[in-house]
Amino acid sequence: MRNHVREAEHLIRLALVFLAGGAAFLLIRQAVVPPGFGVHGHYRAAALEENRLRPAVYAGQAACSDCHEEQVKQRAAGSHRGVACEACHGPLARHAADPSAAAPRPPDPVALCRRCHEADAAKPKNFPQVVAQDHSGGEACNSCHQPHRPKV
Repeated sequence: MRNHVREAEHLIRLALVFLAGGAAFLLIRQAVVPPGFGVHGHYRAAALEENRLRPAVYAGQAACSDCHEEQVKQRAAGSHRGVACEACHGPLARHAADPSAAAPRPPDPVALCRRCHEADAAKPKNFPQVVAQDHSGGEACNSCHQPHRPKV
């Protein structure tokens, strides 16, 4: 019997290493994983409430159309009809709440248009794409194109 124990000594050591590793993992997990994790899937339960408490920064399409009817009509008739105003103009909830207190900055057309329209092989072939430097020679896109109603 003693020979069997001596022969299995390396297996016993391996089992002890696995047990010690498992115990260390559980202790570290207990210290690192926040309470409530996993209650709502692979998230912290408190994250939902924390997000609810944050102020809204996007006003939404309806808030823009209340004051900017002409731009909304132009955009609705153009190829940007599916693009929300705040996708280009940024979050504007403060502006919608008080237009005089938070005036939006006009976007930089070159950087803004390149974000979507710079040529990229990963984009669908039918999506309007340009190599901006070759297309405009560095001119701002809105010097030729109307942003709210661009030609397709």
